[in-house]
Amino acid sequence: MTRKSEDSDRSTIRDVAARAGVSASTVSRVLGGDYPVSAATRERVMRAVREMDYIADARAKAIAGVGTPTLAFVLEDITGPSFALMAHGVEREATRLGHLCLVCSTEGDVEHELQFVEMMRAQRAAAVILVGGAADTAEYRERTRRMADSLASAGSRLVLCGRPPLGPGAPVTVIEYDNEGGAFALVAHVLAQGHRRVLFLGGKADHTTAQGRERGYLAAHRARGLDPDPALVVNGDFTRDSGHRLMRRALKDGLEFTAVVAATDMVAAGALTALHEAGLDVPRDVSLAGYDDIPFARDLHPALTTVHVPYEELGRLAVRTVLGRTPESPDEHLLLGTHVVVRSSVAPTGT
Repeated sequence: MTRKSEDSDRSTIRDVAARAGVSASTVSRVLGGDYPVSAATRERVMRAVREMDYIADARAKAIAGVGTPTLAFVLEDITGPSFALMAHGVEREATRLGHLCLVCSTEGDVEHELQFVEMMRAQRAAAVILVGGAADTAEYRERTRRMADSLASAGSRLVLCGRPPLGPGAPVTVIEYDNEGGAFALVAHVLAQGHRRVLFLGGKADHTTAQGRERGYLAAHRARGLDPDPALVVNGDFTRDSGHRLMRRALKDGLEFTAVVAATDMVAAGALTALHEAGLDVPRDVSLAGYDDIPFARDLHPALTTVHVPYEELGRLAVRTVLGRTPESPDEHLLLGTHVVVRSSVAPTGT
């Protein structure tokens, strides 16, 4: 008779070993896949695993083929509205296709990200989706390429969603949106209302998403033959508090501007509060625009003109693309469009 664990009715690794007629260490080796085991021994162990519905942990379950296939979604900040929308898209599509979705929030810790990716590799996750911009450095490319190669060697796939691509030959799937083009269209709309001094509340200077939006801001000016004042481009991060702080500083420093373009809707929300605190009306005194079109943008007062990014669709497409590929499929690099959503926070100058 096989022995059960004292605190549950679940089978233990010793139960499986007894059923298969091998040692517990042999069962561990078969499930871990780290040591050579004869085909006959592997078959006996796997038959016992299936018959006893043995689950040692998620890793063993995935390798045994008796559990739900897994996708991993890795992001910097799970509280960010745009990240939450993308995570929702990933989770819904993964569920529809019969996959379990695991979410990891790294809070910007590179080592945490690496450890989680390695854990997903050990668990034979179908794919690991990395979300959000990053510093596009040689170190980033080397580190991410190592992750991609490591996952590929285990039959998994790295997906870069809104992150810099790694160049030809990297075993990755890249899903992007027109980040710079969205900023260009937004600033062009603001300039078309007659504004010429447009304050840009940007993100971190080395962040690829922030860089793309700043490039769009500059390009829209140059397309009209304008040379924007460098003093009107200020950097912070993508949070509400950053927008509030940068806006207060700009007002205190006496910067002259008639419109503000914020790098995210969250930054715009903070800027809006600072403008209201200063007794300024939006858009009568200052026009204001954001970026992302997160749900609450339409509920601000006034409703926020912004750039719509299809975050949920990005998440769904990432899952569909990576699960639909075959070993013979070419490396995917997909680009989704963005568009300006005109609301009431931007008005012509002099109104």
